[in-house]
Amino acid sequence: MPLLSPAFDLHLLDFEGHGTAPLRSRPFSIENFGQNVLDYLAQHSIEHAHLFGYSMGGFVACALARSHANVVRSVATLGTKFYWDAEVAEREVALLNPQKIAAKVPHFARTLAERHTAAGWEQVLDHTGELLRSLGRSGGLRPADVASIEQRARIMLGDRDATVSMAESVDIYKAMPRGELEVLPMTPHQLERVTMERLAYTLTQFFAQA
Repeated sequence: MPLLSPAFDLHLLDFEGHGTAPLRSRPFSIENFGQNVLDYLAQHSIEHAHLFGYSMGGFVACALARSHANVVRSVATLGTKFYWDAEVAEREVALLNPQKIAAKVPHFARTLAERHTAAGWEQVLDHTGELLRSLGRSGGLRPADVASIEQRARIMLGDRDATVSMAESVDIYKAMPRGELEVLPMTPHQLERVTMERLAYTLTQFFAQA
């Protein structure tokens, strides 16, 4: 995000199998994605970091804030779904069918192909489906889980987000001792449709005070 570069020492990370990061011989999991972050920080000699994560990235950031409080200084999330069950997981998995995406929204399939060059977008969707089913079995993150996160945490949600509910976002931020909530107006779930200037402003303001 170039709009943030002047204010911060900015690092961008692809989870394994995503973007240009190679796919490993293990399933996608919150724990493995969290280890990707920790490995990256160690490789770049970064002792502490402010984390911003979109969607599943925000889930990973919160999980790391719980398990590695000495590393994570603050957390901001956008469009992160915290509550999962089997029914929700299957509904989301149904949206990840590569054949249907290629047939019904070919422009989106092309975007995914351009974005996930290492593993191929079809494999990314297949592995993501298994991750979502795993979250469905575990229940995701609940208020009792995030109550131990002592760092500042801002939970952001678009008011047009059809994936993440306002109720779960409110539950999560209220359970965090230093939690905050921000609702972005006229904003759906898709990151491509978020007003980047607005997002950059709120992240700059938040992390400067964290």
